[in-house]
Amino acid sequence: MPVFDFNQEKKEAVKAEKTYKLVYSNERVADEKHPIMLLADSEKTLLHHSSGMFTAPTKGTAFLYEKDDVKTSHDILEVDARFENLIKWLGENHIMVRLSGANTDNGYAVYKLQEMGVAVRGTKLSGENGFLQFMIGRLFQSDAPSDTIVDMDDMEDADDMKLTSIQSITDYLMCAGSTLPDNIRLWAKRNLAVAKSTEVTPEERRHAQRALSIMLNIQWKNTEFQPIDPVEARRILDEELYGLDNVKQRIIETIIQINRTHTLPAYGILLIGPAGTGKSQIAYAIAKILKMSWTTLEMSSINDPEQLTGSSRIYANAKPGLIMEAFANAESSNLLFIINELDKASSGKGNGNPADVLLTLLDNLGFTDNYVECNIPTTGVYPIATANDRSAISAPLMSRFAVIELPDYTLDEKRVIFTKFAMPKVLSRIGLRSDEIVITEEALDAIMDIFRNTSGIRDIEQAAEHIAANALYQIEAEKKTRVTFDADMIRKLLA
Repeated sequence: MPVFDFNQEKKEAVKAEKTYKLVYSNERVADEKHPIMLLADSEKTLLHHSSGMFTAPTKGTAFLYEKDDVKTSHDILEVDARFENLIKWLGENHIMVRLSGANTDNGYAVYKLQEMGVAVRGTKLSGENGFLQFMIGRLFQSDAPSDTIVDMDDMEDADDMKLTSIQSITDYLMCAGSTLPDNIRLWAKRNLAVAKSTEVTPEERRHAQRALSIMLNIQWKNTEFQPIDPVEARRILDEELYGLDNVKQRIIETIIQINRTHTLPAYGILLIGPAGTGKSQIAYAIAKILKMSWTTLEMSSINDPEQLTGSSRIYANAKPGLIMEAFANAESSNLLFIINELDKASSGKGNGNPADVLLTLLDNLGFTDNYVECNIPTTGVYPIATANDRSAISAPLMSRFAVIELPDYTLDEKRVIFTKFAMPKVLSRIGLRSDEIVITEEALDAIMDIFRNTSGIRDIEQAAEHIAANALYQIEAEKKTRVTFDADMIRKLLA
């Protein structure tokens, strides 16, 4: 490992002039054309996987490289503005790095950094190379501060990296604080001061550190969304549901606005219809179309607003609410909320109305959790709600959604769903071949007659499950090679 004279480095640092210009880029990966930085290297000294260390001057910075006892210093010519503080942090902590890059006409283009150790005894990394890769990944997913070809060899997976310790939180704010929303950055600085303070109780320090960990492990993404392919969107909907062509068309018309505006539609989608008509399936299909992380809120089990908003830190057992936990689990500020049974959101039990909390989430003006105590942006939130009873939903809630009514299925549609979707799915899951079970036309008529007056398709899906299980029993226990169901057998089995 090269040995550098740090005292000399500090002397030179005082004299150093800023050598680089900032490049304001929103590229999500780096390559030779969009590097993290560009180093001066007229002699072509630097090669792929060159190891060394950044200096830490007050105005500028350079990369110190040593090979075969020959030391060279390479000024930074350009640096992606998102990475400026990270480079300074690497230099100030004397962290040895290996550069992946390539020589270009303009200089040595660096498109990957990997930590190789610390050159000064006593300096401790927050998470060694895992922390560095976590930082780099976060910075690439961030927008540039205001104003694809990646070499993956030996790259450590930092997906499991979490900011939990005070040191890692401090380093993160140093390196990536400028990419955070302004109010969250200021909030983080205040809470970090509390977490480090000796003048507050251990309980207050613990809560502040936990709140910081929750907030900083969320990737505060931009809200520019990629265009949607309407043909692919229709294919996904058709895979999930049979029929309902008008409903599918309405859904595509609503979310296709992204192609023009590159932002989420102004209103979420509220799916209203009888139980079992596939409302939840549609909601999950929309999440797949939008390629967004999603979470569910089951309003039938939420009867206290505090379940959604969290509890104040003044309590020893304080914790965030379900909404904040959803952001933390997704580790993203762009999140699709599937709100099941919205018509039960107003059934609070004396401590307030959960529906009022939902209004603050849906208004796109920001949401504040009582535990975190910071207004978080909700412009990347998209709600998909389901309900059975339209009359039970308050007018303010209804006004936040584009309402799509789902009609019940006709008997002919149920017949197709049973034969083309429900039964093949069950047979595939339990390992039965289609030639091992026969359902006669009369048996199919009997199934439709039994469930003539039921809404939705859950009953016929459960019937398919029951029939297939009975056929499997006869094949395994009674050694039959094929089971044929007639109308009498069906009525006896499903009675």
